[in-house]
Amino acid sequence: MHAIQLVAPSLSSLRSTTLPDPQPGPGEVLVRLHAATLNYIDLAVATQRFPGAQFPIVPVGDGAGEIVALGPDVDGVEEVHLGMHVIPHFMPDWHSGPLQQRNVRRMRGITLPGSLSDYVAVPAASVVPMPAHLDFAQGAALPVAATTAWNAVRAARVRPGSVVVVLGTGGVSLFALQFAKASGATVILASSSEEKLERGGRLGADHLVDYVARPDWDAAVLDITGGRGADLVVESVGGSTFARSVAAAATGGTVFTVGFVGGVHATVDVLAVMSKALRIIGNNTGSVADLREAAQAVAVHRIVPVIDRRFGIDEAAAAYAMLAEGRTHMGKLAIVHGDA
Repeated sequence: MHAIQLVAPSLSSLRSTTLPDPQPGPGEVLVRLHAATLNYIDLAVATQRFPGAQFPIVPVGDGAGEIVALGPDVDGVEEVHLGMHVIPHFMPDWHSGPLQQRNVRRMRGITLPGSLSDYVAVPAASVVPMPAHLDFAQGAALPVAATTAWNAVRAARVRPGSVVVVLGTGGVSLFALQFAKASGATVILASSSEEKLERGGRLGADHLVDYVARPDWDAAVLDITGGRGADLVVESVGGSTFARSVAAAATGGTVFTVGFVGGVHATVDVLAVMSKALRIIGNNTGSVADLREAAQAVAVHRIVPVIDRRFGIDEAAAAYAMLAEGRTHMGKLAIVHGDA
């Protein structure tokens, strides 16, 4: 089969190659992959900023495709059948329940083969049906980004009347915007790009904050909410914005921490955390059950993931370069097989 391998932790180390077709083992299904989407963790693996990767590796955790073969002992797995359009989970051993170390040792695109190949064998219990209204590139956007955003909205118990702040226009932020609007919330979107703010407004954002013109965007959130603050801040940046996220949160609010592109160290006003009784929640995506719920929400609300650009599989290096540049795209970058 055709595949792209990352042979070393470097953006110049992506190689087109031919590998043996995988065979599904007991409890596994063989998925013909049609698309993948990039996450920041894929860039971190390719630039030696994420530990534990085993090289050479077929990279990229998120993908979507169709089941073309069943391994032994799969017949009893609910819903799994030949021809089914599916989304394999990034961490196939984390089926449900809280995060445990034993559940996250194996990660697709890091310690297991990822999605830049024609086929992949994965546990049948780790695949989720793809919403019928999505194409494969849109389905491939769900595993990390949609699951993370869904868990953020659930953790903060977002409902009509809630106020949600999303930072930037990456995949997690835009899914959080879409899930929050589907829940009846008011959404404040902060970005440095006027064009992206306009597009975010068309997706449903109620208030738009240009954090270049208004670097004290936390004060802008307080102004918009009459001093109350946000019930949920989806903190997708990291150290450089964390203190402002705490300041922007309402009493009893949630700061849901999902990113580190802005650094991993932050200075926090502990008194503000205490006096406002904030919930600061770290997140490592979610389980297969969480992905299933997120996909069901996408299907029920007819949510369409934002795919900024689609690259061919032999253009993977260009896709990584665009993700590394960081400022030009909005939503997800997809890498597709053929015309997916």
